Amino acid sequence: MNQEFQQSIFKHLNKKANISPHEIIQVAQSVQNADFSDERTVRKLVRQLAQMANKPMDQSKEDRIVEMITKNNKSIDQNTLQQIFKK
Repeated sequence: MNQEFQQSIFKHLNKKANISPHEIIQVAQSVQNADFSDERTVRKLVRQLAQMANKPMDQSKEDRIVEMITKNNKSIDQNTLQQIFKK
């Protein structure tokens, strides 16, 4: 990915969701070596992303997301995530 394209993505995310490039890089680095079968790791990441996006998440929704990621061996696509967030 070229530098100019990266910068435009960072600017867009900062403008739309008030997420800094530093925060994006931090999350990307934490995900690289994350153990997605570990509930504590996944829960921490889910909370971090919700906080970054400034989106409140109730406990039941958090539990569903964490369970889906840790217990489900299938890949998680956008449609699956949309179904979770609609509930």
